This record gives sequence, structure tokens and C-alpha cells, in this order.
Amino acid sequence: MLEKLRTLKSKYDELSMQISDPEVIGDSQKWQKLVKEHAHLEPIVAEYKVFDDKTTQLAEAREMLKDKLDEDFKEMVKEEVKTLTQELEEAEEALKKMLIPKDPNDDKNVIIEIRAGVGGDEAGLFAGNLFRMYTMYAESKRWKIEIMSTSEQGIGGYKEIIFMIKGKGAYSRLKYESGGHRVQRVPDTESSGRIHTSSATVAVLPEVDDIDIDIGPNDVRVDVFRSSGNGGQSVNTTDSAVRLTHVPSGIVVSCQDEKSQLKNKDKAFKILKARLYDKQLQEQNDEMAAKRKSQVGSGDRSQRVRTYNYPQGRVSDHRINLTLYKLEAFMNGDLDEMIDNLITSDQAEQLVAMEA
Repeated sequence: MLEKLRTLKSKYDELSMQISDPEVIGDSQKWQKLVKEHAHLEPIVAEYKVFDDKTTQLAEAREMLKDKLDEDFKEMVKEEVKTLTQELEEAEEALKKMLIPKDPNDDKNVIIEIRAGVGGDEAGLFAGNLFRMYTMYAESKRWKIEIMSTSEQGIGGYKEIIFMIKGKGAYSRLKYESGGHRVQRVPDTESSGRIHTSSATVAVLPEVDDIDIDIGPNDVRVDVFRSSGNGGQSVNTTDSAVRLTHVPSGIVVSCQDEKSQLKNKDKAFKILKARLYDKQLQEQNDEMAAKRKSQVGSGDRSQRVRTYNYPQGRVSDHRINLTLYKLEAFMNGDLDEMIDNLITSDQAEQLVAMEA
């Protein structure tokens, strides 16, 4: 770790000289790139300086204890050694977290796909509850929400709903939501009061720029058709709905929520690109998972990540064995405590992997 920090410090000093060079300043594009890199290294270098200073002070204090000192002064130095040791450990932990490679997608917007699983109508209602939960969380962060595609259920839930959340850091907070979600409760339609178990799956995908994913001109088949509402009723008299089929992967995306074929096609391509990019990430994460004990941050769709138990008022995340007895607040978008714990657990796993 220390060798890596020294290398970063040298790089930072070099960048400091470069961004002050008149020739570099004259090339605005190059200058902006160097300034961004310099700003990224600055907090790491500042923390390294604190760590280096504390290391020196601790060495000096320990050296003093080797001399003959009167008892009062010796006790004072011992206390200083104790304090400096603790501060040094804290600085080391902070540096380790800073050295964890940053997820390049963390600052991106997200596309969230929620699909009803087992449980019939109750699963569709639960999918709707999850959509409301994420919507309220996004609103608390002042992020914007855009519906991409919906497939409604007759009694008010969703077979599937796809939506985008736009806001800085949205992916960094919501990426841990991917996986299987299970609900245990008495449905409104259940007259005998029996508890039912239903499920829904959540996929969280980073929004993809054109430069992130390349789709060949012959890779996608585009079909247009007439939009339809519940029960097959026509809600549009023109062929405005769009279905994209990515031939190499077999991924199919349909959008029909907009009246404009162009808008539906644009949304469908955004979803397709996000799914193709996510497929690449999944393949990379499968390789990483072999080196890590669990997959807190991997977004494994097959994994049951959370249970929502209404009779007991609790929500349990199975990846980190955390149970919160605040289900009502949680379903109203109070997700930060859970997300903060997931981030901490993921960072701890990455630190172990770095030290292995």
C-alpha cells in the first residue's frame, strides 16, 4: 500500500507542475483532463500526508520512551503514543478505502427494471410497491424519474415496469438493489388471513453512453406494431409501438408508452444498450465472484437479496444479515440505513481482496 501511495504522490506532484505550465494551459482539452485527474488524487495525497506525519510523530514518541524520563513526562509520552497509534490506524483505514478502485458507473443515471415473480396478482402488487418505494427514495434525493416501459396488471400492480432515475450518484446508491425481492403478508383478497409469499425481481442498470457500447447496424431487427392497453383495447391508431431484437444476444425490448414511434424507439434503444452493457458487467462479475466470498455488489439476478415481512414489520437483507424493524418507513423510501450498510460491507470485501 505504501509503495502505491508514494507512486500516487509522485504522480500528483507531476500533475501539479503540468497544470501550471503555460503550454498545457493553452490546450484547454488536455488541461481539463489533467485538472480532473489532479482533483481525483488530491484527497488521497492529503490523507497520505496526514498518515506520513502521524507515522513520524509516533516513531519520535517511541524513541523518547527509550530515554530516562521523569514519571509524569513518561506517562504523558505514553498517552501520546496511544493517541497517535489510534489516529494512525484510522488514517490507514481511510487510505485503504480511498484506494479501492472507483466504479466507473457510480455517477451515472440508472435504469431500473422491476418484474413480478411468483405469486400471481399479489406479486404484481408487490412490484408496484417496490416501484413506489424507489420513486419516493429518488424524490428524497431530488432525482428525476422517467417511465420507460410498463406492463400493467388488472388490479393495479405491474407485470413489469422499467423506469430511469436521473441524478448524480444514482447508480452508486441503487446498484445493490439488483436481485430477488420476497414479500410475506396477508393479501387484501385473502379472506382467511393466511400469510402469502410472493416475489419480484429487480435489475439496476447504469445508463449507457454511445461510447460505452457498440451495436452493429445489422445487429438489431426493428419491428413496429400498434400499441394496446389492458384487455387488448387499442389505445393508438398508428403503428407507434416498437420492438427491438438484438440478433447476436437474443435480447428483445418493447416500448409502447409514448404516442410517438420515434420516442418509443429512442427509449427502447436506451434499454437495449443498458442490458447489453449489463451483460458485459455480469460476465466480469462472475469472474470476480470466484475471488470474493459473497456478491454484495455484483447484482446477481438469481440471488434472493431481501425479504419484506409485513406481520413482523421487518425488512431483512440476506447478503449482510441485517434486519431493520422499520418496514413502513422503508417502503416509504427510507432506504439510506440499508444502503449505507451494503456499501460498507462491499468496501470491506474489496479491502480483503486487495490484501489477499
